[in-house]
Amino acid sequence: MSIYDMSYRTKTYLAGDWDGDKDLIDKLHEWNDSERLALNFTDVHEFTSSNDNSHNCSIKRSLRQRMNLCKTFVLVVGPKTKSLRSGSCALCGYYKKGLYGINPYCSLSPCNSIDYRSYVDYECDMALKDFNDGKIKNIVVIYNNRLLVDKSLCPDSLKTVGVHIPSDRIGEDGKRYWNYQRIKDAICK
Repeated sequence: MSIYDMSYRTKTYLAGDWDGDKDLIDKLHEWNDSERLALNFTDVHEFTSSNDNSHNCSIKRSLRQRMNLCKTFVLVVGPKTKSLRSGSCALCGYYKKGLYGINPYCSLSPCNSIDYRSYVDYECDMALKDFNDGKIKNIVVIYNNRLLVDKSLCPDSLKTVGVHIPSDRIGEDGKRYWNYQRIKDAICK
């Protein structure tokens, strides 16, 4: 039996700009790995990974398989999240524009449909569909390096869904801190 054959969903799916927002993604893992903190989730990406040399379409298939294992979807939103293009078929070497730029197609497999969404947009669309179908129980959107939620930075598909929280807070001493308790409460809900 493969990991993809599991019919139950127990994992957490982390999505975001792994370059620009890696600080918060790393912090989530640090909190999760800490013996003294109560943040407790299993990141589905620890079970499977895609080869960076894989084609965009095969990576998206792998992302779909991972999502099928998840009950919680966490999106880390930063200043570049909405403008990410990595994952679009238009950026793949097998993407062909067709005669006169009409009817683009995939030369790798003519049966592949063309998908212009980035990996993050694809993941958000999957999460929304699974949430609406009752397969995902929880969507959490965390705004990195923010004291307030700024939904203009969020991909359109998730602007009105789930729990939206800032990554930072101001402490009683007036200093800026990670918003650990609200993030924990949202993810572990």
